Amino acid sequence: MEDHDLMAPAYVYMVRCEGGQLYTGWTTDPAARLHAHKTGQGARATRAFHAVGMAYLEPCADKPAALRREAALKKLPKAEKEALCAAWAGRMQPRLSMATRADAAEILRLYNWYVLNRTATYQITPSTLPEYQAWVEDTLARAPLLLARDGDGRLLGFACAHRYHPREAFDWDVESTIYCAPDACSAGVGKALYGALLELLRMQGYWNVYALLADPNPASERFHAKFGFVCVGRQPHTGYKFGRWGGMSIWWLPLRKGSAAPAPVRLQLTPDEVAAVLQKYTTA
Repeated sequence: MEDHDLMAPAYVYMVRCEGGQLYTGWTTDPAARLHAHKTGQGARATRAFHAVGMAYLEPCADKPAALRREAALKKLPKAEKEALCAAWAGRMQPRLSMATRADAAEILRLYNWYVLNRTATYQITPSTLPEYQAWVEDTLARAPLLLARDGDGRLLGFACAHRYHPREAFDWDVESTIYCAPDACSAGVGKALYGALLELLRMQGYWNVYALLADPNPASERFHAKFGFVCVGRQPHTGYKFGRWGGMSIWWLPLRKGSAAPAPVRLQLTPDEVAAVLQKYTTA
């Protein structure tokens, strides 16, 4: 076991199955565990009753705490389990907003968690607050930087786009980025963030969106494929982190097609245009 795995958070969860049944379990990777349940690779109960989605997720201090909480949840009457699920669903409904420089510290904390614990980014040394304050301003100068918060105001995730290449011929191309809090990766947060981001980029007049994914990263590949991205290349054995080599895959989404000369990109949309899109994906 690598040292970074020792810091992996533990969660207790309930998965909703067809017919309304709830299955209770624990995990260190909610998104991967949900996928296993939904594809028949999870528990016997979810294979029999067909899991359809995450109904409840609660962070715990460590595996022993998660196991204790799992046992306690299994003893609850169905009505109490449903009450927990309803409260969780309401709280986890993402509220979208455009980031500002003042949000840099929260964004940094979330991103640096991935730097220290995951290979979703090949960055090894954590970024600093001054770096991210400048990064927020640079990003917003050309494209959206969207935040998703829960009902208590906690940051659930962020998504943005930035220049794919500095030369002028590539002005209509962007690279997209998304990071969700570990306990929000299976709560629909990424779907809302990416849906809004891609719609805003299309409104600005961008033609192509590229996503660079650590390889292997099957969860992120499934996520991007659902939005219409296709893999257009793989670079094996290109990044070294946590004592092992990984690769990189390049995913492409065309926002427009054709050979006509592109109109200049609108670097800034109006506040009303942005608000309408964010409201759409907040209430979806």
